[in-house]
Amino acid sequence: MIHKPHIRPCVIFCPILDSDLWEEPGLADPALRHCPGQSFQSAALLHHLRACLSDEGDVLIGPYLQSWDQLVLFMESLGTMVGFFSTKSRTKVTMSTRVSQPYRSVRSMVAWELDRGVVGFSFRTESGCRTILRLHRSLLWVRLVLQGLSEDPDQHGDYRTPGEIAREAYAVALAPHHSWFLQSAAELVFVALPDRKYFLRLVCVRSQSEAAPALRVVIQGLALVHQRTQEILERNGLLLLP
Repeated sequence: MIHKPHIRPCVIFCPILDSDLWEEPGLADPALRHCPGQSFQSAALLHHLRACLSDEGDVLIGPYLQSWDQLVLFMESLGTMVGFFSTKSRTKVTMSTRVSQPYRSVRSMVAWELDRGVVGFSFRTESGCRTILRLHRSLLWVRLVLQGLSEDPDQHGDYRTPGEIAREAYAVALAPHHSWFLQSAAELVFVALPDRKYFLRLVCVRSQSEAAPALRVVIQGLALVHQRTQEILERNGLLLLP
């Protein structure tokens, strides 16, 4: 049975901080710590996210895909069950790398493909626009998961479990675009997610108090990249491609 959690308000389009405000006050680049012995590095992810944002308000494809290399490593670090997400995302990154090679940015790729009729609005095509849209939705899922992990406990001092957080994020970001079969498979992923302490180790912190500022600076980067991509896709009517 698919759980349909209550969706908290302001979960997608909360106000975004200014792009200069990457660091938590009083801390020196809290997310920029190399974590020995693991593939995923939050410092590398943050570096690529920052590099995505061009001065013209565009999203640069090269660092965007490098960000996804790190995000796939993050998902793969969560265990074999999360292969449901990571395998699909890695396939999309590979496809996007192939189709986007002639282009510098998301905006230029969108313009080129629309001008030449590459994008199918009533049928499925292997266009760069469609692939970026799928990654865009998954990026939102990752951001909402990290956002949930950065939250304070409830009035009883209890934290939501990673499974609860991931399920709620999925209901917002991905479930509306997935079949019943995929939604059922996703439920197995949420049940199998590791505990909160494991997630903290992935971002190389020892406690929730350390995790919150480190996570927030990464969430900020994900939100800024997501917001810009959203604007480009929405402006061109690409948010509901089949």
